[in-house]
Amino acid sequence: MTAEANRKLLMRRVDLANSETDQDILIKQACSDRAAFARLYRMHYEKVFRYCCRRLFNRHAAEDVTSTVFFRVMKTISTFEGNSDGFRNWLYRIATNAVNDHLKTAKRRAETIRNAAQEHGRGHAFATESDKELQKKNLVVKQAILGLKPKYQTVITLRFFEKMKLTEIAEILGKNPATIRTQLARALSKLRKELRAAARL
Repeated sequence: MTAEANRKLLMRRVDLANSETDQDILIKQACSDRAAFARLYRMHYEKVFRYCCRRLFNRHAAEDVTSTVFFRVMKTISTFEGNSDGFRNWLYRIATNAVNDHLKTAKRRAETIRNAAQEHGRGHAFATESDKELQKKNLVVKQAILGLKPKYQTVITLRFFEKMKLTEIAEILGKNPATIRTQLARALSKLRKELRAAARL
């Protein structure tokens, strides 16, 4: 059997069975095989894009940042050492850095908040009063989250939107779980202050 036939057989097997072993093999293949990388991209695109949306609250910005994430992954995948769980955490680390880079300037953060407000303002033509009230509350929460430092936005999003354990967040951010616990407590305290301030307006 030729090397090409072996590769095609491997790709078929990975398509049929998404076991951790298959994913580990796929990650190794993706270092030098475009088809394997394309498969990894398809497997992980949605969760990375969703995470970027939850950080940026803007679909177009999230699409741009997600593209940046996978471009960085493509350039550096040969340096990755680990299994499929480690790969997922590595992706989230790259996505976190890409989102934080995007939000780095005050101007971009202001644009993100303004875009969230504009999307809320458009609403739906057939929205009921209760829908509009919910949208208003969601906007207040979005703006409060965006008002936090990126490191606090990150831990809140990973913990409550991505439903990750503190140990997983610690691995993604390269910190110990105790540090993450403290950071999350501070983030929630600051978020509550932002929400109280918004309620007084």
